[in-house]
Amino acid sequence: MRLTVIGTGYVGAVHAACMAHIGHEVLGVDVDAERIAALTSGRPPFFEPGLSEMLRKAVDAGRLRFTTSPVEAAWFGDTHFICVGTPQHDGSGVADLRHVEAAVDGLAPYLHDSGYERVLVVGKSTVPVGTADRLARRLNAAAPGAEVAWNPEFLREGCAVQDTLRPERIVVGTRSEHAEARMRTLYAPLLDAGTPFIGTDPSTAELVKVASNSFLATKISFINAMAEICDATGGDVLTLAEAMGRDSRIGPRFLAPGLGFGGSCLPKDIRAFTARAEELGLGDSVAFLRQVDDINTRQRRRIVDMAERLVGDNFAERNVAVLGAAFKPRSDDVRDSPALAVADEVRRRGARVRVHDPEAVDNARAAYPALQYALNVAKACERADVVLHLTEWPQYRELDPAVLATVVRTPAIVDARNALDPVAWCAAGWTLCAPGRPRLG
Repeated sequence: MRLTVIGTGYVGAVHAACMAHIGHEVLGVDVDAERIAALTSGRPPFFEPGLSEMLRKAVDAGRLRFTTSPVEAAWFGDTHFICVGTPQHDGSGVADLRHVEAAVDGLAPYLHDSGYERVLVVGKSTVPVGTADRLARRLNAAAPGAEVAWNPEFLREGCAVQDTLRPERIVVGTRSEHAEARMRTLYAPLLDAGTPFIGTDPSTAELVKVASNSFLATKISFINAMAEICDATGGDVLTLAEAMGRDSRIGPRFLAPGLGFGGSCLPKDIRAFTARAEELGLGDSVAFLRQVDDINTRQRRRIVDMAERLVGDNFAERNVAVLGAAFKPRSDDVRDSPALAVADEVRRRGARVRVHDPEAVDNARAAYPALQYALNVAKACERADVVLHLTEWPQYRELDPAVLATVVRTPAIVDARNALDPVAWCAAGWTLCAPGRPRLG
């Protein structure tokens, strides 16, 4: 099949490369000429394991190319994926749909003369429920007969290629049998491999994405609330989480107590979902999501306070090492990074902060220029009064605490992700604090 992917950011670049990988002819479209030039040369604009190799192979094979021209996009194929961002409006939780609307408006005038009888525009962006039907009316005003379907993405940064090629489910919301049949054909290689296909209406498809993210965010904030209770009572949240996770009705995933969630999806999605529910007069139905958001934000303050207590309740003139800048491992994404939010608050309280991350230093420096950055862990930790472990990169779990103890001024660490081996660190002379667990060492 011949298809276009409009928007070549994180979702779009991965989707374009993976669709070309399974055999389709794909044209990626973006208004950013610099990004298009990089992709054309086989260089993705962000770090994602496995993407560079797949992108280069698809480009070299001629199955994937890129353009800035909406006219070329309209004439290239009859199926167009919308993969642009839906950021949060400043000062509110409402989703900003300008990029989605611009993508549709830029494509629509050229569809009538494209030569294709039945054009399908497929949204993958995360949007408020009702967006697909509104866009269908907007599209049909300029291109009568064109259809809109919704096919939400469920990508995890750091695992996006795998999640695209071996997804847990494919959800497609359409208004016609023809549109659903085309989507089944497009995804046939994945369906033949056993991936479940859930066909539904566009509104339900839109809701699946935001409901899933809201549930995951709720689970994370729930266990972090339990960590607060454990801190107050002397309980151990890791044992609590393990015991809860053994219940098959609950399961262990997303019951990892720590610094909480960040990134470009969960925080903005739960806020946008709450805002849309309020527009529908149903704000009380999802009012708990505001508490989920508050708990998540509070975790960052709690980690800062925990670290400040370790250095004598005063950060002034203290050296603080921060391990991690990306919002999660296997990514260079620093959008709404809990790690950087903590690092910057520590700096604001008077500390000298040095940050290390295996992949995200350049992006972190651009977003937080007032922080200092180090190219290796030893330099970040040099003469540190406390070390903050804020992003659970495997490299940090593999550190030798005895060696690191010779570099710091005070062997004290806050394991904000509950990922380090406390026995090994305490045996090497460290004081270790972690949310929801008794202080050790």
